[in-house]
Amino acid sequence: MAEPNPIITRELFNHLIQLAALELDDDQADYLLAEMNKQLGAIRELQAIALDDDLPPASHGVPYPAVHKPPLREDAWSPCSNPEEITAQAPQFEDGYLIVPDIPHTPLE
Repeated sequence: MAEPNPIITRELFNHLIQLAALELDDDQADYLLAEMNKQLGAIRELQAIALDDDLPPASHGVPYPAVHKPPLREDAWSPCSNPEEITAQAPQFEDGYLIVPDIPHTPLE
């Protein structure tokens, strides 16, 4: 069922699919477009909720008082006992660095 006022139009959706280099059949495309519009519709509904200007943003849903927060652990460096065994597993290792092959890039059409 199509949304009455879609946020993402079919034209924009097709452009996004092309940019993402996805291959979708018609059923998959219809489903994904509908789901994306549902998600964006839900976000718009949340944005429409009136909030007090002095309400601070929350980092998560449950604010914990400072007395209930565990202290941050101290960062402690401890050397690995067998670095040679670990680096020997790498396909290429040189001068203390893992050598990673280049990833070929192809332009989108």
